[in-house]
Amino acid sequence: MCQHQPPCPSAESADRESARLAAHHPEQGWSLLCNGVLLFEDTGELLPDGRVIAPHRPLGADRVMTAA
Repeated sequence: MCQHQPPCPSAESADRESARLAAHHPEQGWSLLCNGVLLFEDTGELLPDGRVIAPHRPLGADRVMTAA
C-alpha cells in the first residue's frame, strides 16, 4: 500500500500512528494515514480490518493519581 521510502509502519505496528498523512480533515476530526488507519481527533483509531482502537489520550496533569 505504502510507496514511501522507507515505508511507513503497517497498520498492525505499534508505531502505526507515525505513518504519513494521506488525507487530513481537521474540520471533521479525522485523518487517513498512508497505512489505511483512520486516526480520530480524540486519539481513537479505526484499523483497515475494522478493529477499533479506543481513544488513548494521556491524562491531564490535574487528573494524574499519585500514591499517598
